[in-house]
Amino acid sequence: MVLFLDAAHFVWGAFLGYLWSKVRVFVRSPTGRQRHNVLGALDAVSRQIHIFTNDSYITAVSVCSLLSQVSTFYGRGLPITIFLDNARYQHCELAKTQSQLLGIELEFLPTYSPNLNLIERYWRWVKKECLNSRYHPTFSAMKEAINQCLANSHETKKEQLSSLLSWKFQLFSKVLVIN
Repeated sequence: MVLFLDAAHFVWGAFLGYLWSKVRVFVRSPTGRQRHNVLGALDAVSRQIHIFTNDSYITAVSVCSLLSQVSTFYGRGLPITIFLDNARYQHCELAKTQSQLLGIELEFLPTYSPNLNLIERYWRWVKKECLNSRYHPTFSAMKEAINQCLANSHETKKEQLSSLLSWKFQLFSKVLVIN
């Protein structure tokens, strides 16, 4: 199994899509600064997402919880590889030790290369689907919209996700590596 892991931080605020107007338009916007954190592991084949959510901070303990959830879901018989970036809470000894105990191989992507992490595309799509040009009157309404989208998007939005989450990555044919 191949998964891509990363966190998204959805802030309860204004997410404008496109707005062109010849006259002044007032757009309703929440005034809160609350944040809904989602740590996700995206299955590269089925496009199903495994999530850990909270409203405070994503930490190494959060990563360990998600790793345990992924291990339970796929069982111990299948080899699991998770690609992730170099966030401090993902790269710490606690997360590495937990992954070894669960038999999960962690592969860290090069620094500053979000284009190699499929879940980055997924998070952009979720923001577009749930937040752009939408008003959520309460923080809980925003959380519900995001969680609803995450819960069944791999089934209800198969066609959209198959073109968005393709395995086509930008490659560079002429690369000079300096040691």
